Amino acid sequence: MKKKAKINRGNITRHLIEYQLDMVGKRLIDTLDDDKWYFNWTMTREQHNEFYKYAVKTLKKVFRFNTNKARETFQWFYEQFGLRIKD
Repeated sequence: MKKKAKINRGNITRHLIEYQLDMVGKRLIDTLDDDKWYFNWTMTREQHNEFYKYAVKTLKKVFRFNTNKARETFQWFYEQFGLRIKD
């Protein structure tokens, strides 16, 4: 069994992208087949809220950010890599 890599500053972006895609039943490799994946794939408001909580908690832990800095960093991440919300 493959051991999961520890989440750190070097791999957190990839980890959060993979975590988000996993929530909607996709994998990072699936993005190669759909160059508009960020537009075509969506998540529900409930999924987004769950992802937000997980991401902020993870950012705080990895970077030792306070809550406000973790939220700001999540906003930047979400604008770059976030799936659209569609209920």
